[in-house]
Amino acid sequence: MSESMTPQEAEREAQRIIAEAFEAPVPAYTSFRDNAPPEPTGAEPVAQPDTRVVPTWAVGTAVASIGLGAGSVGIGCAIWLAAQGLAAITLTGVLAALVPFVGVALVVLAVGAALNRAGSSSSSSTHVYNAPVVKHTQVTPQTRGMLSRSRTEVHS
Repeated sequence: MSESMTPQEAEREAQRIIAEAFEAPVPAYTSFRDNAPPEPTGAEPVAQPDTRVVPTWAVGTAVASIGLGAGSVGIGCAIWLAAQGLAAITLTGVLAALVPFVGVALVVLAVGAALNRAGSSSSSSTHVYNAPVVKHTQVTPQTRGMLSRSRTEVHS
């Protein structure tokens, strides 16, 4: 037994079903809290003192980590401040800031050159060898083995 509907009746029935489905929204729960009091177990509460033992190396590692972290933050802030200051100056300002470093470098170079010249001999005499110089060098190569291990001995 199938009832046949006219297109107008089918349209009205579809609209009624759709409206009925969207009238009552289904709540979407995201959490649940149980307000019922906990059931007693009969056990008395027991004091649990804190008796943890922390190894010395762990304390040292923690202190060193905190120190390194704080130091790196300080260095980072200093670099950031220096970068902010350098971003605000002109080429003339940069050159003016570098003048003391260039001066120190020139003084170091001058002192190094003076020490180099002072260390070298100022006498003009040359060493003259009167005896004949003879050097006998004998090289003995040895190659043996399946993968040709080479061993060279120098005899003087």
